[in-house]
Amino acid sequence: MLALITGASSGIGREFARMLANKGYSLIIVARRKEKLEELAKELGSEVRIITADLSRLDECVELHDKLKDEDIDIFINNAGFGVFGEFDKTPIEKELTMIKTNVVAMHVLCKLFLVDFKKRNKGRILNTASLAGLMPGGPLFASYYASKAYICSLTRGIYEELRREKSDVHVCALCPGPVSTEFEKVAKVSFAGFAADPVRIVRYAYKKLMKNKLIIVPTVIMKIPKPLCRFISDKAVLKVVYGIQNSKMR
Repeated sequence: MLALITGASSGIGREFARMLANKGYSLIIVARRKEKLEELAKELGSEVRIITADLSRLDECVELHDKLKDEDIDIFINNAGFGVFGEFDKTPIEKELTMIKTNVVAMHVLCKLFLVDFKKRNKGRILNTASLAGLMPGGPLFASYYASKAYICSLTRGIYEELRREKSDVHVCALCPGPVSTEFEKVAKVSFAGFAADPVRIVRYAYKKLMKNKLIIVPTVIMKIPKPLCRFISDKAVLKVVYGIQNSKMR
C-alpha cells in the first residue's frame, strides 16, 4: 500500500503520515521544508520517500506528478494549504495570491492529474483537505481563505458525482475540520484560544470516513452543528456571527 501526502511537514499532513505509516503504508511525503520532512521520515521508521516542492508554483505541481505518475498510489492526501487573516482591503495581495495558488490551483491541478491516473487503474482514494469554512456563506476577516476552501468543497462534490455515475472504484472526499491545533495559527497570525481540535483525532476520524467513501467529512460533533443551522438563518446573520468569532481570534 502506498500513500502520497502533500503539506506533510506539519499539522494534518504530518499526522496522516504518522497514522498511515502505523497502518503499514509506504509513504511519499511532500512539502517545502526538507528538514521537517527528514525529521518526520526518521521518526516514522517505515518506507518513506521525501520530495521537496513549492506547490504554489504550477511548474512544481506538474513536476511532482511527472515524478509519480507511474507509481501505484492507493491514497492521495491533497493537503497543502494555509490561511491569510485580516480585513480584505488590508491583507497583502502577494500573500493572498500565493495562498490561492496553493489552496486552489495546486489542489485543483494535483487532484485532476492524479485522478486521471487513478481512473486508468480504476482504484484509489483522494482526500482534499478543505475546512468547515468552505461550508459557510463567507468569512469576514478571513474572506479569501473561506473562498478558497469553498472552491475545494464545490469541486470535490462535482467530481464525486461524476465518479458515482460512472460506477468508478475511484473515490474522492473533502475533509472539513474546524479549528485544528497546528502551525496554521502562526502562519495566519490568529489565535484559536483553546478551541482548536487535536489533529490526531481529526486524522483518525477522517481515515475511517475516507475508507467508507464519505463525501464531506466533518470531524467532531460540535463542528457538525453550524452547517444545518445555516439552513434556517439568513446569510447576513451568519456573517455577523462569523465576524464575531473571527474578530475574537485577532492577535
